[in-house]
Amino acid sequence: MLLVFHTNLSPRTGLSLVYNPPRCDISSIKFSLYRTIFFLNLLKMPETDSNGASKHCTTPSRRAPTLGKATLLAIGKAFPSQLIPQECLVEGYLRDTKCDDASIKEKLERLCKTTTVKTRYTVMSKEILDKYPELATEGTPTIRQRLEIANPAVVEMALKASMACINEWGGSVEDITHLVYVSSSEVRLPGGDLYLASQLGLRNDVGRVMLYFLGCYGGVTGLRVAKDIAENNPGSRVLLTTSETTILGFRPPSKARPYDLVGAALFGDGAAAVIIGANPVTGKESPFMELNYSVQQFLPGTQNVIDGRLSEEGINFKLGRELPQKIEDNIEEFCNKLVAKAGLTDFNELFWAVHPGGPAILNRLESKLKLNEEKLECSRRALMDYGNVSSNTIVYVLEYMRDELKRGGGEWGLALAFGPGITFEGILLRSL
Repeated sequence: MLLVFHTNLSPRTGLSLVYNPPRCDISSIKFSLYRTIFFLNLLKMPETDSNGASKHCTTPSRRAPTLGKATLLAIGKAFPSQLIPQECLVEGYLRDTKCDDASIKEKLERLCKTTTVKTRYTVMSKEILDKYPELATEGTPTIRQRLEIANPAVVEMALKASMACINEWGGSVEDITHLVYVSSSEVRLPGGDLYLASQLGLRNDVGRVMLYFLGCYGGVTGLRVAKDIAENNPGSRVLLTTSETTILGFRPPSKARPYDLVGAALFGDGAAAVIIGANPVTGKESPFMELNYSVQQFLPGTQNVIDGRLSEEGINFKLGRELPQKIEDNIEEFCNKLVAKAGLTDFNELFWAVHPGGPAILNRLESKLKLNEEKLECSRRALMDYGNVSSNTIVYVLEYMRDELKRGGGEWGLALAFGPGITFEGILLRSL
């Protein structure tokens, strides 16, 4: 027996199906079926405005991860308690270092404006300077005191960032198979990787990798190393943690060390963490970005352009004025190596996560690659909110980029960082 349903459609009740007794008239049966199909299709159509545009917000469909490729599964960050607005830095820094040189004050004020930084976090505090007044005294051997402060501080921040990351991920510390720890702010044996693993409660057979003193490109190097581990150890979950403080480089200003003022105006403290794994578990993990392909390259003969040396007074940095030009001269060829893997040629089709070493580097890169103004917005925002936090900063940029991509955007992007060497570090990213 053929059952025929008629449709009643109203704004209040929606679709209702009403049973009618069967009739032998074949034309009536066809008409009823056509009408049912028509109204069912009508229900699938989105409500539109007078211009025909949908009134409902649409969420971009998620892309499937490539089998075997490493993905970013969660992000965490942490900062010390001292938050310094940029407009307060000059007065506080000169007061703490007992500097009354008017020319130094004028230069530092100018640098604080040109860096575009608005706020930064720092481990240094009045309590630390009261306990260690020699840190503000020129020429005093203070490496022991600096390490007494920095070593536990970086692990404390790393612990908080890692816990935040694991909490977002939703897994257990027992599921972490590898730890990659990056820092240019501590010196000791064993390293901070062991202290972090112990305090987190990781398994005692967790595979640990310690990356020391890579500077600003260390975060992207950490991503590359974690990518290689995840892709070559099926089922692994890698915790990458970076942690940095400026304690080792804090000192009174000196006309003989002009870069100290740049550091005072630009750098901040903090920590970041990312969990990386291939073949994410559906329903349990939420991959948001794929690490598709990575390249590291150094520029021969440029090892003295960024020079850092540990001494009895802490770490001394020298930064060559030619750094932005060196990056500009070589960046296009480097980026072409990465984007060729995705078959792309137009840089403006990409999203960009660039370590903001400073506004001059971002400006040169934007100009050389003819990028649209908004392409480096996430990098500029991270610089403004946190300063240059060395290896951590790329993770802060990626977090902002994740939020941007939720509102739509291209499939492919680049993560870039530059540092001592001069070293270029890059990863071809794929938004999921």
